[in-house]
Amino acid sequence: MKSKTDLLLVTPPSRLQVYQSLSNNFSAIETPVWSGLIAKFIRDKDYSVEILDAEAMGLSHEDTAQAIIDTNALLTTYVIYGQQPSASTQCMPAGRKVAKIVSETSDLLSMVMGTHASALPKRTLMEEPYNFVCEGEGPNTVLHLLEVLKGGGKSFKKVPGLWHQENGEVFSNPPAENLQDLDSEVPSQAWDLLDMTQYRAHNWHCFDHLDQRSPYASLQTSLGCPYKCSFCCINAPFGSASIRYWSPQNIIGQIDLLVNKYGIKNIKIPDEMFVLNQEHVMGICDLIIERKYELNIWAYARVDTVKDRYLEKLKKAGFNWLALGIESGSQFVRDGVEKGRFREQDIISTTNQIQDHGIYIIANYIFGLPDDDHKSMQETFDLSLEINSEWANFYCAMAYPGSPLFDHAKKSNWPLPGDKGGPGWIGYSQHSYESLPLPTNFLSSEEVLDFRDNAFDKYFTVFIYDRSKVRSKTCQPHSGYGQP
Repeated sequence: MKSKTDLLLVTPPSRLQVYQSLSNNFSAIETPVWSGLIAKFIRDKDYSVEILDAEAMGLSHEDTAQAIIDTNALLTTYVIYGQQPSASTQCMPAGRKVAKIVSETSDLLSMVMGTHASALPKRTLMEEPYNFVCEGEGPNTVLHLLEVLKGGGKSFKKVPGLWHQENGEVFSNPPAENLQDLDSEVPSQAWDLLDMTQYRAHNWHCFDHLDQRSPYASLQTSLGCPYKCSFCCINAPFGSASIRYWSPQNIIGQIDLLVNKYGIKNIKIPDEMFVLNQEHVMGICDLIIERKYELNIWAYARVDTVKDRYLEKLKKAGFNWLALGIESGSQFVRDGVEKGRFREQDIISTTNQIQDHGIYIIANYIFGLPDDDHKSMQETFDLSLEINSEWANFYCAMAYPGSPLFDHAKKSNWPLPGDKGGPGWIGYSQHSYESLPLPTNFLSSEEVLDFRDNAFDKYFTVFIYDRSKVRSKTCQPHSGYGQP
C-alpha cells in the first residue's frame, strides 16, 4: 500500500504507566507542543503531515500501533517529551512498546526524538526499536531525512543530527542547526491537526472552575533556558544553555486563534522560564490586556526573575498561577546544584509579593539533592509551610539523562533506573510504583522517598484542614515545625 502521508508524528500512550489511576481524572492531557511545531515546520515545506496523539485519544499500545500501521507514513516519528520539562525519560517505555509492536508486523521506518533521545542518542539507537534517533531539537533533522526518503535515497550520512546504523555500524552525523528566527521558521503549532476538545488542564489550574478544565492548550513562547541548574536536562536537545523567543505579536496571534476559534480559556506556557525577559513578558501581557480576554494562564518563573512591577500586569492578563522552582530550603544545598544565589528571605519576600497580587503559587521542592541530609530536607519542608502556597509539588531528586547530575551519579556509582537490574526508564517517574530516586551523600534513596511521601501527606492532609496552624508570613522561621 502506497503511503499518502509523508510524516506521522506520534505521542505514545504513557499516562497509565506514569500516573496509574490518577490519569483517569486528575492529570492534565496536554497538547503535544513539539509535534505541533514540527508539523507546522514540515508542512510549510510542502510535505503531508499527520499527528497521532494516543494520550489524548485514550488509545492502548496495541491500538496506537495499529493506527500507525494503517497510516503507513513514509516516516513515523515518536515525539517523546512529557508534562514536566524533565519528563521525557519516563515516557520512553510507552514508545518502546508501541514501536516494538509495529516493527513486528511491518517494515515502516521510524525515528525517535525528545530530551531523552538527545541526551543518550547512541544508547537509544542500540537499545530501542527505532531505525533512527534524532539528536537535537528536531525540525531540520526531520526535514532532511524526509528529503532523502522522498527522493528514494538510501544513504543518511548527510542528514544533520541523525544517528543510524548501516551494516551493523553506528553512524552519528554533525548536529543540525537550531531554529534561528522562530517567527518565520515555525510561526505556530499546527493546531488544526489536533482535536482541541480532547485536552484538559491540571485540576489545580482550575480550582476556581473545576468543571471547566476543557478546552485547554499549551503555548510555547520561547525555547531553551539560560540557566545551568545541575539537576535539569532541559537543554539537552538545544546543545547549550540559551534561550530564543517568539515575538509578542506572534504569540498574541496564536492566542487570538485559540480563543476565537477553539474557545480556549485555560492556557499553559510550558517555557522552561517564562518570567525572565521584561520586553517579552510585558509585551505579551499588554496585548492580552488590550483584547480584554478572560484567560486562566500558568507559567514558570524563578524567585530571582519575578519583579514586583511585573505582577500587576501578569494578573490583569490572566496569569493566575506562577510555578516557582524553590527546590530546597537550604542555601548550601541550593548552591550545590547552582540554583541561584537567592536567600530564604528573598524566597519569602517574592512569594508574598506574588500572593499579594492575587496570583496563586505552584511551589516546587526537591528532596534528595546531593548535599541533602535529614536536617536540610526538614528545612525544605519548613519553608513549604512558611510559604503556604496554593499548590506544592514535592519531588525526589532524579538524575535525568542530559543533566550534570546524571554524570555525577554515574561517577559516584549511584544506582539509576536505567541500569542493569534496575526498574527501567519508568523508574524516573515520580508517581510510578517503580520510582527510584537518588541517594544523597548522607541518605539512602529509601530514606529520601519516605521523607518525600510523608511531607506530601502532611502538607495536603493535616495542614489543609487548619491552615491557621501554619506559621504566618510574619513569623520567624524555626526548625522542626510540622516534622514529617
